[in-house]
This record gives sequence, C-alpha cells and structure tokens, in this order.
Amino acid sequence: MSISRREFLETTALSGIALTAAGAEVDKKTGMPMRVLGKTGARVSILAFGSGSRWLAYKEEDKALEAMNKALDLGVNYIDTAYGYGNGLSEERVGKLLKGRGRKGLWIATKVDARGGDDAKRIIEGSLKRLQLDQVDLLHVHGLTGEEDLKAVEAKGNVLDVVRQMRDQKVCRFIGVTSHTNPTVLAAALERHDFDCTQMALNAAQAAQVSARQAQSIKGHFETTALPIAKRKNMGVIAMKIFAQERLSGKAPVEQLIRYSMSLPVATAVIGMPKLEYIEQNVQVAKSFKPMSKEEMRELSGRLSQYQLALDRFFADHVDA
Repeated sequence: MSISRREFLETTALSGIALTAAGAEVDKKTGMPMRVLGKTGARVSILAFGSGSRWLAYKEEDKALEAMNKALDLGVNYIDTAYGYGNGLSEERVGKLLKGRGRKGLWIATKVDARGGDDAKRIIEGSLKRLQLDQVDLLHVHGLTGEEDLKAVEAKGNVLDVVRQMRDQKVCRFIGVTSHTNPTVLAAALERHDFDCTQMALNAAQAAQVSARQAQSIKGHFETTALPIAKRKNMGVIAMKIFAQERLSGKAPVEQLIRYSMSLPVATAVIGMPKLEYIEQNVQVAKSFKPMSKEEMRELSGRLSQYQLALDRFFADHVDA
C-alpha cells in the first residue's frame, strides 16, 4: 500500500538520522561511513561506484581503471556493474581491476537482464568469466518494467528460478531486483518474493524512467510505494539515478541531491562518476554526510518537482548501457 509523501518524508528523515547516528560506522582507515545492507548483514560504503554509462564514458581503459581505483582507495567498497553495461565491457573492466587489486573488502554486484532460464544462465556464466570470479556478492534481476515483464520473470524455469538456483549453488551470495521505471510492479515483486536486496530510482525530483503507455498504470513513486515494502522486509536498499542521469545538474547543488537520497532509509547510493574530480567531490559529500531534516527534504523535492514530467519523458527512451 502506498503512503502519502508527507508521511513518508517524516518517517524517512527520522530513519536517516537513526542510520547515521546508530546504523552507520565510519571506517577508521578511510573515514567512509558504512551502513548495513539489510538482511545480508554486510557493511557497505554509503557511496557506491556506478559502472554503467558514466564509467564507460572513460574511453581509455587505463583511465577507467584509474578512476575506479581512486574511488576504492578513498573508501568506496561497493561496485555496481551489469552485463547490459556495454554488452559486458563494464564487467570486463571490473574483472581486470579485481585481478590486479584483489577483491578483499569489496562488494561486487552484477545483474542479468534475460528473462528466459537458458539465456539467464548463459549471461551469468559470462558475467563470472568477465569478472574473473567464482562468486559475486549480489546478483540482480535487471530492469523490471511492467506487469507482463514480472510475469516473465516469475514463470517457471525463468530468470527468478535461475537466480535462486545460483544463490543455492553459491554462485552468488544474495539476490535482488532492480527497476528504473515502475514503482507499482517493483512493489508487487518485493511483496511476493524473497529478494535479499533491491535497487531503485530514488532522487529528489521523483523522476523514474516511465514510458507514456506505462504512466496510467503507475501510481506513486519508488520512495512511497516500493521503498516501504523493502524496509519492512529488511531488504538491502540501493538507491540509483540520484542526479536523474545528470538531468538534475544545475537544478540544485550536487551535495543536496546526494544528501537527499542518502537521507532515505537506504544502505548506499550508486553514482556514476565520469571525471576524477567528481569522485573526489562525491566522496567528500559522503564522508561529511549529515541527514537532511524532513523540512529540508520537502523543500528540495518541492522545488525540483517542476522538472519531473520532463525527466520522465527523457527516461522513457533512455537505456543506461
């Protein structure tokens, strides 16, 4: 059931304070705040390194690896990748970094976008090969869109059965589901299934990647529709699209946009950082993080709500690959 935005802001602002005051521990070596990723029990940095289109913007591989290594040296320990990011290029780069650096202390999450069981197994096998790993920490069903898509995910022998099998076989430690587009369908998936984690679009403008034909069937936003279910079931929540694919750049200070998402009851926020200076800036925001009050969250969200329709239209045809 969806709750009102005002009620949720009041609840989550308080939750953010509790997380920072009690649930977050600062890594003594790096100064990075760490939060518990729900029922997994793992402690992850509140800033995660996004390895999608923003990382692939580094055309030279050595520059891409330099950027990720810099973030990890500064205390980021969560790496978010997927087969769908450059048809495996992101995973290949991550694999090369891990081979040189090792994976001790790191959390590796990847995703499978196939729906059929055989295709899902093939992609997962390829992901492990590209990452040069025998096991990933988190394997997501990638990019849940609508009701028909959820039916395909749930069908016997399809991708949901496969990722559960992978968890049982220790190919992955935990399983999750992501959605950029449909809070209603993600909420249904979270309610019905035993996911350990979930990743969803959570930003101050409340923009989701919504197509025009989906809009009438979608009620609410991820923040008020899917997020409360995830928290009730103690799933680890990963925020994404903090800047709405940079469409919020210049509309509000970067620090405010990051603080808003980190003030929600999430474990970490995935951010793509296509320049080294962005890494330094975002790490500094994370290390000095103080949760927003409910009044600050309401004011920022209200100020940015005027951009929601334009952002939704942009995301209708956007694929982060």
